[in-house]
Amino acid sequence: MRLPFRYSIPWCFLIVLMLVFPSLLQAMDLEARVKKFVLKNGLTVLVLERHMSPTVSLYIRHRVGSVDEKMGETGLAHFLEHMMFKGTTTIGTKDYGKEVPILSKIKALGQAIDRERIKGAKGDPEKIADWQTQLEKLQIQHRKLFIPNEIDRLYTENGADHFNATTSQDLTSYFVSLPSNKIELWARIEADRMVNPVFRDFYVERQVIMEERRQRVESDPEGKLYEQFLSTAFSAHPYGRPILGWPSDMATLSEDAMADFVRKYHAPNNTVIAVVGDVNTPDTLKMIKKYFGPIPAQPLPSPLVTEEPVQMGERRIRIAMDAQSNLMIGYHKPNMPHQDDYTFDLIESILATGRTSRLYRRLVQEKGVAESISVVNGTPGSRYPNLFSIFATPRAPHDTDELERLIGEEIERLKKEPVPAEELEKTRNQLRADYIRGLDSNEGLADKLSYFAAVTGDYRYLTTYLEKLGKVTAVDIQQAAQRYLNIENKTVAGLIPKRN
Repeated sequence: MRLPFRYSIPWCFLIVLMLVFPSLLQAMDLEARVKKFVLKNGLTVLVLERHMSPTVSLYIRHRVGSVDEKMGETGLAHFLEHMMFKGTTTIGTKDYGKEVPILSKIKALGQAIDRERIKGAKGDPEKIADWQTQLEKLQIQHRKLFIPNEIDRLYTENGADHFNATTSQDLTSYFVSLPSNKIELWARIEADRMVNPVFRDFYVERQVIMEERRQRVESDPEGKLYEQFLSTAFSAHPYGRPILGWPSDMATLSEDAMADFVRKYHAPNNTVIAVVGDVNTPDTLKMIKKYFGPIPAQPLPSPLVTEEPVQMGERRIRIAMDAQSNLMIGYHKPNMPHQDDYTFDLIESILATGRTSRLYRRLVQEKGVAESISVVNGTPGSRYPNLFSIFATPRAPHDTDELERLIGEEIERLKKEPVPAEELEKTRNQLRADYIRGLDSNEGLADKLSYFAAVTGDYRYLTTYLEKLGKVTAVDIQQAAQRYLNIENKTVAGLIPKRN
């Protein structure tokens, strides 16, 4: 997985960086300064004091994403992220007691409509229409008791910044930055959300996520190509599923499935909290124990056992659309912390980071055959073996075939010629500079600490990364390219302009 890092560095350059990035001095003893605690219920808590401003950044990572969904329930993790902003039994309501019977009726009608629609041609359209009318009336009645966006309002009125959430194949994350004297507000809200979420406007929001899919996939040629690229590259492993879900699954996602999902996966023993900023560690831990400690641990589902079979030959897919040409190439490879993953971080930078990188210089600057070129190590996730991916857009009148041929020549060069020492060191320096920038904020540190703790089980991956990266040699790069970047291990997706 590509990380914005770097290794050995001349002392004169180090002094300059210290002047530009004061946090570098603190970053050098990061492992010693991060305090890790595991509560009795299994919740992992990471605290890093940084008294540079009276603020704190807080990340909650649940080790669950689209990769953990059941067949028939794809898109559930992303949908749940939306619903977690609808409030709790005490937030977002004028009178929860009055909400309960209305919500119960809404749920029953919604389920009845779904059951009838699943019948397809055998379903009764008159029943569906009648129930839909009743459902809409109940939703109007319920909104008189619902206070929309109250969690957002509470945070905003208390000085919050960067309040948001994300769902990936691997993780679901909730994060916010606050004045450090507001940490108890955060603890009360987030502990309440873990235990008492209320799925208000469930069927309304289900339509929202389906519209989101139409915009980001169905109406977006690049989004559609990327979805087909992954589903072609992964024939068995759930990395081949879209985060938003398949349309037929999304249309019938249920409240019961969501409630079961949040109970199983948003459990404290499947969660990492990172707190970075102007805090006192004992006081912060006491606060977290007070609010999160009583949440009971849950038996976690069995680990995923489906492995992607070894690819035995090249896979190709072409999509014809009224859109600009696009090319996506992927090669299967190990995930972190496998040593080859560090090697591919360097290969990524050698090929496509910056204007002097090999692919950018040759395809964009010298030959003018590409409008853009990018490389990503770790598509679409990092918990399981993944792809080393290349994304390129040809510049007319050049096409994807020409682009693929030239990319292939640079891949072959990696296999045949060791990367010169000067180029390898320059690449390390670029990664190192990015790493320092990433550690210069509370939010960046909280992000990375919680990420590595949730994905690898050890936040110290962050502190050992530079050492491991520094051990990668030109021979390692050449051997990794020979081992993985071959035609038997290759998936290609091309978007071809539709001809009238």
